[in-house]
Amino acid sequence: MQNTELVSLKNWGTPPPDVRALAAAEAVVDCGWGRLLFGQTFFSSSSLADELRREQPGCRDVALYIRDPQVIIAQAPQELFIDPSYTFRLSLQQTLQDGSAAGICIEALQDESALREVNRIYLAHGMVPLRDDFCDAIGERDDMLVLVATDTSTGKIVGCVNGVDHYRAFSDPDNGSSLWALAVDSQCARPGVGSALLLGLAQRFQQRGREFMDLSVMHDNEQAIALYRNLGFEQVPVYCVKNRNAINEPLYIGPRSDDALNPYVRVITDEAYRRGIAVDVVDPEAGLFDLSLGGRTIHCRESLTDATSAVAVARCDDKALTRRLLSGAGIQTPEQVSVASTDDALNFLHRHERIVIKPARGEQGTGVAVDLRDEAEVCAAYARAAQTGEPVLAEQFVTGEDLRVVVIDNEVVAAAVRRPPTIIGTGRHTIRELLAKQSRRREAATEGESRIPLDEETTRCITRAGFSLEDVLPAGESVAVRKTANLHTGGTLHDVTDALHPRVVRAALKAAAVLDIPVVGLDFIVPAPESATYVVIEANERPGLANHEPQPTAARLLDYLFPTSRSCEETRA
Repeated sequence: MQNTELVSLKNWGTPPPDVRALAAAEAVVDCGWGRLLFGQTFFSSSSLADELRREQPGCRDVALYIRDPQVIIAQAPQELFIDPSYTFRLSLQQTLQDGSAAGICIEALQDESALREVNRIYLAHGMVPLRDDFCDAIGERDDMLVLVATDTSTGKIVGCVNGVDHYRAFSDPDNGSSLWALAVDSQCARPGVGSALLLGLAQRFQQRGREFMDLSVMHDNEQAIALYRNLGFEQVPVYCVKNRNAINEPLYIGPRSDDALNPYVRVITDEAYRRGIAVDVVDPEAGLFDLSLGGRTIHCRESLTDATSAVAVARCDDKALTRRLLSGAGIQTPEQVSVASTDDALNFLHRHERIVIKPARGEQGTGVAVDLRDEAEVCAAYARAAQTGEPVLAEQFVTGEDLRVVVIDNEVVAAAVRRPPTIIGTGRHTIRELLAKQSRRREAATEGESRIPLDEETTRCITRAGFSLEDVLPAGESVAVRKTANLHTGGTLHDVTDALHPRVVRAALKAAAVLDIPVVGLDFIVPAPESATYVVIEANERPGLANHEPQPTAARLLDYLFPTSRSCEETRA
């Protein structure tokens, strides 16, 4: 007989006896990314532990509402662990805050194309995606809701959340619900998407008559916890247990010795750990590490390795040399000259009307000014570029999309459009406030690597748009606050690998061959990714392999460096 005392973990209103009697035994809900096991409905701790251990490969099961989690762990201490998260509860017996966000529509997941967009967002956050067939399955169920946030101006899905209706799942006598897998596209410029999804789900559960909505949040996610408290959530003594699988590994192994590594190193070392390749971090600040397998060691600095020759690095490091080599091989490049004074730069401006000023050497967008149109801008840009101590180049400005193409071992493994940071007005916040919000989101999405600097270049772009930092940007109006699309200065990456025109693919492969470099990031300007028209503006000998999800950039690098480490499936493919 079921222990009904376990059915209600905490007495937030005593449910009627007839409702309590209807509670289903050993309730399990398929959530698409894994199963949700309701611990209070299981007959014993051993049966719950056994069910949790039946987790399928690639899934992430969660056992929640467990009164004595330590007893569950005791059933299989080598396989299970207590998740280091808090549970927060929102009472639905109150008036909820307004969850609307300007330019955002919240609706149910509709079709497979929407599912692909949702999974793109999940993969970019390192989350488990929904099964490919889940869209059909969810349409036949009433115990789960999957909501998406759509940007009404672009029609693009920019966020997703899952919700489980406990009462419809197992006649929950507590009449509750829960929120899972909330994620917002890190490239989205609109503020308030996460809150809109959360409150949109809460409103739907409230309309169904549910009493509360729970969610789980990592104990150290201070920004999310502050948001939940502001929305009216309160922490409750509810615990969850998970399996010790590869997906959950960061949660139960504790801090790793390489936590100081930047994302561009970690994406490679994580893949190396997965393959059994030894990792020796030499200098985390410089991104230096060694990879060893089978008696062979390769020295690395992020994606730059022993496999790239010093001469190839020199070909990419000097932007003027890069252009001469590529242009000489018949690859399309913009006109470019070395300028030794502001007069030289101004003469180039008068010839082309719109130009770029940049140092001949450098990375991460330092000293680069794009789309300069008047003499004052050119003079200021020349002075900033000259301060780097490198020769200064003036380059013809070409309109179009900024496209990064990553070539590894004579194969295009990823292509992404890089867009400059853009803010979208709410009608309530100043441009300075919007910049701070957007910069915080970019930092969180890239582990601190991307932020929008509040410098002369940002101010120039805002002024050109007709605003100042203290102006309130009208609702829905967008402003590109930088001209460069560099990730380190707040730019965003949007995967377009499958849309790339064959002529651009051929140009990328030819450029890598001309530079004689096995791993390279090539910067193109194109009217659109699917267009055959292009120019190549730069080559990066140490391209960042992070933020190119879902493309397996790190996997392809290790395939090249250690071919025997490929899995059987990859080898057959």
